[in-house]
Amino acid sequence: MTMQEPTFFILTALVRSPLHGYGVMQAVEQLSSGRIILKAGTLYAALDRLTSAGLIAVDREEAVGGRLRRYYVLSDDGRAALESAVERMRSDATVAATRLREAYGFGMAVQHA
Repeated sequence: MTMQEPTFFILTALVRSPLHGYGVMQAVEQLSSGRIILKAGTLYAALDRLTSAGLIAVDREEAVGGRLRRYYVLSDDGRAALESAVERMRSDATVAATRLREAYGFGMAVQHA
């Protein structure tokens, strides 16, 4: 199954270190160059789904200002799924680039009349 872009960026956000929900939100926006802006409800539903699927795990929880802040970490299964998605994207991009090169020449942009 193809990994959806928001999932791809959530997992990517967690590659380097554990992040809390708001940190994931900010990282996804930055990593996607502002193309993906997750609303809180969408993000937390995704985090719950990814946790249930075993792709991420709760690293720790801490109380901040009377509220519980949960930090998430990429699991081994999540790393493997992300690596698989990266390889699929590379392969797909190679196929598309080859066809574009064959049809329009190397480095030529597609132009429509």
